[in-house]
Amino acid sequence: MKYVFIAQHKKTWPIELMCRLLGVKRNGYYGYWKRKCNTPVDPAHQTMLEAVKEIAVASDNTYGSRRMKAALNILAYPISRNKARKLMKEADVRVRCRKKYKVTTDSNHKLPLFDNVLNRQFEVDQPDQA
Repeated sequence: MKYVFIAQHKKTWPIELMCRLLGVKRNGYYGYWKRKCNTPVDPAHQTMLEAVKEIAVASDNTYGSRRMKAALNILAYPISRNKARKLMKEADVRVRCRKKYKVTTDSNHKLPLFDNVLNRQFEVDQPDQA
């Protein structure tokens, strides 16, 4: 994270000063920069990310890493569950759990029912009449 900050602000402040302030070594920053520049963009990785996003939209974001792995394996992407988890994190796909329906009314009880005193006449002349 510190290296990213240095890379974003290297035109504003000197790299050596930012490295000293953030507590990182300058050669560590340059090693990060070299590794970042030398990594080619993997087209297969990009297609897997797109597939993860499509599966998430189709499933209404209910698939976790297990079902995502199974769906990607069906689409001819042989990956493990951890790889599916990493792809979901990179694609910013999160599982939304649905709330289960809970019955709140119990009509089959043996408690006494009270009479309807108000009878939907909520306006009374004096207090404590109903």
